[in-house]
Amino acid sequence: MNIDLRGHLALVTGGTGQLGRAMCRTLAGCGADVAVHYHRDAAKAEELTAEMQAQGVRAMAIQGDVTAEADIRAMRDAVTAQLGAPDILVNNAVIQYAWTTVLEQDIAAYEGQFRSSVLQNVLMAQAFVPAMIARGGGRIIGINTECAMQNAPTQSAYVAGKRGMDGVLRVLAREIGPHQITVNQVAPGWMISENVPDDEQAAAYREGVPLLRRGTAQDIANMVAFLASDLAAFVSGQYISVSGGNVMPTI
Repeated sequence: MNIDLRGHLALVTGGTGQLGRAMCRTLAGCGADVAVHYHRDAAKAEELTAEMQAQGVRAMAIQGDVTAEADIRAMRDAVTAQLGAPDILVNNAVIQYAWTTVLEQDIAAYEGQFRSSVLQNVLMAQAFVPAMIARGGGRIIGINTECAMQNAPTQSAYVAGKRGMDGVLRVLAREIGPHQITVNQVAPGWMISENVPDDEQAAAYREGVPLLRRGTAQDIANMVAFLASDLAAFVSGQYISVSGGNVMPTI
């Protein structure tokens, strides 16, 4: 059983980050055309786009601020003009900030997380879902986090934004489900990354994971590809942890 996304067009926000690049490459590897959103790193976006085009799919880089309505609508118009209307949205971009306690956290961090976690998903839906409805189907995949279930010290702004995102996407799943559009969330654990290698500082975390290891960006990309495919046509409204069992949503 193969994941075949030929004939589909995906738009990945935050496509130049480590998770974003893995998702773009994997979706392209499954045959999807891909629009790579970036905020600042144009060179990396163009390099990734060229790489995917060399694989035989259509691809483009698109710049924008996913917290700004005008930018998202401009992104929609540019992608539609060049590649067509996306039927797969992967809302992955998020604002980075320095974590600290609730008592010390800058209010701007809470505002930034609201804008990049909640408002991004609202604006992306408003811009792109009408074309999915006209098409008769689509996929929306939000990238959440295991932190939304952990509620650990210093995570408050991040957790607040991602829990708000969870609420929006669950409601959206009910609202647009009749149009055969699925809405799901992938929640990574503390994945191995360029900035956070799998060194001895991560030993305590690894020991608490049932699989006794940390995952990779490819683990997240694999789940995204599955949810984007026809294999997941009857999966919607879900928060799916990809954390090696570190967090386990309950029934």
